[in-house]
Amino acid sequence: MERRPRRNRASQAIRDLSQETHVTANDLIYPLFLLEGSHKKTEVKSMPGIFRLSIDLMLKEMEECLKLGIKGFDVFPVVEDFHKDKLATKSYDRGFFYLQALQTIKKEFPEALIITDVAMDPYSSDGHDGIVKDGKILNDETLDVLGQMALAQAETGIDMIGPSDMMDGRVGHLRNVLDEAGFSHVGIMAYTAKYASAFYGPFRDALDSAPKFGDKKTYQMNPANRKEALIEAELDYIEGADVLMVKPALSYLDVISDLKANYDLPIAAYNVSGEYAMIKAAGLQGWLDADRVRDEVLLSIKRSGADMILTYFAKEFCSKTRA
Repeated sequence: MERRPRRNRASQAIRDLSQETHVTANDLIYPLFLLEGSHKKTEVKSMPGIFRLSIDLMLKEMEECLKLGIKGFDVFPVVEDFHKDKLATKSYDRGFFYLQALQTIKKEFPEALIITDVAMDPYSSDGHDGIVKDGKILNDETLDVLGQMALAQAETGIDMIGPSDMMDGRVGHLRNVLDEAGFSHVGIMAYTAKYASAFYGPFRDALDSAPKFGDKKTYQMNPANRKEALIEAELDYIEGADVLMVKPALSYLDVISDLKANYDLPIAAYNVSGEYAMIKAAGLQGWLDADRVRDEVLLSIKRSGADMILTYFAKEFCSKTRA
């Protein structure tokens, strides 16, 4: 035999030297859940090790993460029911705790990349990502609310918005709103291919944002569809997105690869709550080595073409690599 590939697997040293894909802190974005008030910390039961934090404790968490080399954070608000209404008006109320906290975060950590969530569901009494009328989600009317939300967030000094609702035309509308208001420097991470997935359950537990009726299949993508992601990507690209995202990550590695092959923008992948929860749960039962599986999953996402990975594993992964 002239070729023996096993020679390059014969020792740890040669395996390390010939490794094609590496995951580092520079690849990771850490999603965080923000609580109203102070001195508050509650664990998300379906996500062991992940906590909802008030702003004082979130600042401490972010400081620890920055020391580990994590530079990107996606901050999601936990909104109590009494704040919610059908038009999500608290989402652009400048006195609301989420917007006040974003301003504090950017003042405390100007070097961090702060990404925000632009969607109605955390603030909506209907629990949907759009305005509901007669049981239907209104697309264009929702864009007006999203524009007000994005502008209010941009005013806090954040770096990038993440419109996660999957309404048609959202990226172009938000780009126009931001540019006209003098925020052309604020980026847009488009939730380009966000699938109607069963893997979102723990996230909705964390934010208490599950739909009050029906589901999200009329606006989130069909898990069976691959080509449709390229249609969505082309629209987001034309409308001015800075980053294209696939969500969830693990069950859609082919879609990540497709976007990487077809677009010259950075590709993000969201390693979602259900993907985190199933690894943690199996690890706690002793059914698998959770640390090794975590690392293998992150490698697979990076190998498929993701330039950045939103993952709840970010802190523990970087803590492990620093140890």
